[in-house]
Amino acid sequence: MAGLPSTARVVIIGGGVVGASSLYHLCKAGWTDCVLLEKNELTSGSTWHAAGNVPTFSSSWSLMNMQRYSTELYRGLAEAVDYPMNYHVTGSLRLAHSKERMQEFQRAKGMGRYQGMDIDVVGLDEIKRRYPFIETHELKGALYDPSDGDIDPAQLTQALAKGARDMGARIIRFCPVTGVRRENGEWVVATPQGDIRCEIIVNAAGYRAAEVGKMFGREVPMMVMSHQYILFEEIPELAAWTREQGKKLPLLRDVDTSYYLRQEKSGMNLGPYERNCRAHWATHNDPMPEDFSFQLFPDDLDRLEHYLADAVARVPILGTAGLSKVINGPIPYAPDGNPLIGPMPGVPNAFEACVFTFGIAQGGGAGKVLAEWITEGQTEWDMWSCDPRRFTSFAAAPDYCVAKGMEIYGNEYAIQFPRHAWPEGRNRKLSPLHDRIKALGGQFDAYNGWERATWYAHQGDDTSEQSTLTFRRDGPWQHRVREECLAVRDAAGILDLPGFSRFNLEGPGAADWLALQVTGLVPKPGRIGLVYFSDDKGRIVTEMSVVRHGEEQMTLITAAVAQWHDFEWLKSRMPKDAAFTLTDRTEDYSTQILAGPKSRKILAEVCAADLTLPWLTHQETTIAGRWAKLVRVSFAGELGWEIHTKVADTATAFDAVWAAGQKHGLKPFGMYALDSLRLEKGYRAWKGDLSTDYTILQGGLERFVKWDKPDFRGKAALLNEKQQGVKKRFVTLVVESPGECDAPYMSTLWHDGRVVGETTSGGYGHRVEKSIALGMLRADLAEPGASVEVEIFGDRFKAVVQKDEPLWDPKNERLRT
Repeated sequence: MAGLPSTARVVIIGGGVVGASSLYHLCKAGWTDCVLLEKNELTSGSTWHAAGNVPTFSSSWSLMNMQRYSTELYRGLAEAVDYPMNYHVTGSLRLAHSKERMQEFQRAKGMGRYQGMDIDVVGLDEIKRRYPFIETHELKGALYDPSDGDIDPAQLTQALAKGARDMGARIIRFCPVTGVRRENGEWVVATPQGDIRCEIIVNAAGYRAAEVGKMFGREVPMMVMSHQYILFEEIPELAAWTREQGKKLPLLRDVDTSYYLRQEKSGMNLGPYERNCRAHWATHNDPMPEDFSFQLFPDDLDRLEHYLADAVARVPILGTAGLSKVINGPIPYAPDGNPLIGPMPGVPNAFEACVFTFGIAQGGGAGKVLAEWITEGQTEWDMWSCDPRRFTSFAAAPDYCVAKGMEIYGNEYAIQFPRHAWPEGRNRKLSPLHDRIKALGGQFDAYNGWERATWYAHQGDDTSEQSTLTFRRDGPWQHRVREECLAVRDAAGILDLPGFSRFNLEGPGAADWLALQVTGLVPKPGRIGLVYFSDDKGRIVTEMSVVRHGEEQMTLITAAVAQWHDFEWLKSRMPKDAAFTLTDRTEDYSTQILAGPKSRKILAEVCAADLTLPWLTHQETTIAGRWAKLVRVSFAGELGWEIHTKVADTATAFDAVWAAGQKHGLKPFGMYALDSLRLEKGYRAWKGDLSTDYTILQGGLERFVKWDKPDFRGKAALLNEKQQGVKKRFVTLVVESPGECDAPYMSTLWHDGRVVGETTSGGYGHRVEKSIALGMLRADLAEPGASVEVEIFGDRFKAVVQKDEPLWDPKNERLRT
C-alpha cells in the first residue's frame, strides 16, 4: 500500500462513485495533485449495493443536465480509461396512469429535446411493442427515453479511479479521516496514517457525510433511508426473448404506483419506493455503527407486498419467478431529495459532494460540477438546485430531515405541481402575524422555512391538498388570486413577507468596495436602488436592493432563499483587512408590503412620515409608537411602500395599518398574487429569470450597467459580449389562446420548426387579463411584434414578443404618483 503523502492540493473524503468522479474530473481539469481518502475499500458505502440505474429524466433543468452528462461520459469511459464495464443502454418506459402524468412527460420531453436527447411520449401500442410482456390496463401512455439503462456501480467507480490514478492522483484506501483543523490558511487532515495538509477539502462521504461535516462544525442537512430491491431468478420466457432479440427489455418504471422493474440477466429486479418507508439511524436508540462498510439492513418484505402484487399484475411473467435475493441498504436523503454539491456553507476552501439519492445516475455530472466549483469558482450550468447553501440552519434539525426525507422517499416519483405545498416539516419559522394571516384565510407554503401566505381562501373554498395536484390555472385559488390582484389595482393590498434576507454593510470603504462588486451604481444616501452582481463571465449571480442610510451605511436586501448564498458571495469577496463589516440581520426584522392607489391615505392615518417623498426613497417613522422604516418601492407595480419593522413590533404595525385600511378597501394578498403582479411588470424572479445560465446583457439588464465605471466584476466579459453581439435576449411574451395552463419554467420556444429559446417563468396577469411568459429568445427574434410558439405540456401556442417595457403601467406612472 502506498504511504500517505504529507501534502496535496485537494483532499477528497469518500471513495464512492461521487468521490471517484470528483477526483477524475479534477484531474481532467489539470489538478492532478489530489488525494482521495477512503475509510474502507472503494464503493464500500451506498455505491456497492446501488442498483445502478442511469436515467436522464428529471423535472429539474439542472439535474437533467447533470444526468445527461453522466450518460454521455459513461458511454465512452471504458475505452477512455482502458477499464471494462458492464453498461447496458436499454432505454426505459415511464408509465402514466393520468392526464397530469402525461403532461409532466410532455414537459420532460420538451426539456430533453432542448438538451439534445431523443425523448418521446408514446401510446399503448408502442409500449406493448417495446415491452411485449406488459399489461396496459389503466395506462394513458409512457415516456420513452432511449438513453436510459444500467451500469455496474463497482466497475464504474473503479474505472473513474483508474482514470484519476493514471493522470497522477492518489487514492489511499483503509484510511479513515479522524479530524480536520485549520493551520496557517491550510487544512490539516488527521488520519491513523498521519496528517496530510491541503489547500482544499471535499466531503464526499455519502451516508457518513453528517459525521464528516461535524469535523468542520457543519451540520449537514440529511438523513438515511432504508431502500430495498428484490432480485428474481431466471424467467424462461424472458431468457428466450433476450436470445431472440439480442438485447434486454427497456427499464420499466411505474411511477404512479412507485417502483421500477428492470431486467437483470434473465431475471428481474424490482425496486419500490414505498410510502410505508423506514428511516434508519434516526434516533439515539438506533445510532449509526462505527463501520457499516459492505453491510445491509435485515429484509423487510412486508413493506413491499403491495408493490410486488402490482408489478406481477403489470408484468405477469414476474409472478412465475422465484425470489433470489433482497438488497436492503442505506441511502442518504437531503430534505428536498437533491444532492449537496458546492461550497460548504461558512467554511473556507471546503466543498460538499454528498447526500446523493441517485449517485450512480448523477455521479458523472456531479464530478464535473464539483471540479468546476473548485478549479473555476463557478459552474457551467446554474446548479442552485444542488447548492448546499439553499438550506439554512433550520434545515439541519434531525426531526426536520427525517420528516422531509421520508416524505421525499415515499413520493420519489411524484409529480411536482406548481401550487402543491408538501405538508411535512412545516411551521419551522412563523411570522409574528401568522395567526392573524391564518384567521384571514391564508393558505401557506414555506420559503426558506418561513411560512408565507400564498392565497387567501374564503369559507367554502376547496383548500384540500388534492385540489393542488394540477397544472391547470383554474384551481380553487384562481378566483381569489384575481380578487387580490384587483384589490391592489383599485384600492390597496397588504402582504406579510417574513424572512427577507438582509445584511448590514457599514464602515470605511464599504461604498467603494460595493461599487466594484455591482455592475451599476450604488444609490446615494437616502435612496434605494436595485443592483446586480455578475461573475467573471458576466453571468447573473444575484440581485439585491441597496438601502443606503449614510455614506458608509447600507442595508442589502435579497430573497429569503438566497440568505446563505448571497451572504457568502459578499463575505468571500471582502478584503481580509477590510475596515468595514458585513452583518446578517435577517432574523431581526420583518417586512410588509402595502401597495395600491389608496396606500398613501392609509399610511397617512398611522404615521407622520413625509409621504410625498418620491419613488426609490426611504425614511424612518413610527407606527403605533413603534419604529418603522418606510421604503418607497413596490414589487407589485403600484403606488406602495415596504414597511420594515423589528420582529417584535411587526404585529403592532400590522394591526394599525389593517384597522386604518378597512374603510379604504384594504385586502390581504399572497405570494401567488404577487407573482402575477410582478409578471405584468416584467420583474425578474431569483433563480428563474435571474441565474448564472444567463449573462447580465442576455437578461435585459444593461440599464443596470455603468460602462464608464473604472472597473466592476465581469466588466471585461460583458464588454466582449457587447462587441460580439448578444446571442439571446430576455423578452416578455403574451401567449395567445393558451388553453388551460400557463407556461412553466423552461418551456421551449419555437420558430419555423426550430428551437429558439426557453421560458424562465410564466403565469396569468389579472390586470391585463393575459397569459404571460418571460423568457430568453434568439436575439434576431427578440423584436416587438415577432411571433413565436411556446410549447406548454406538448402543445404549441402562439406567443407575441412585447415591447421592452412593462405590460401594466408601461411608463411606471402609477408607481411614481
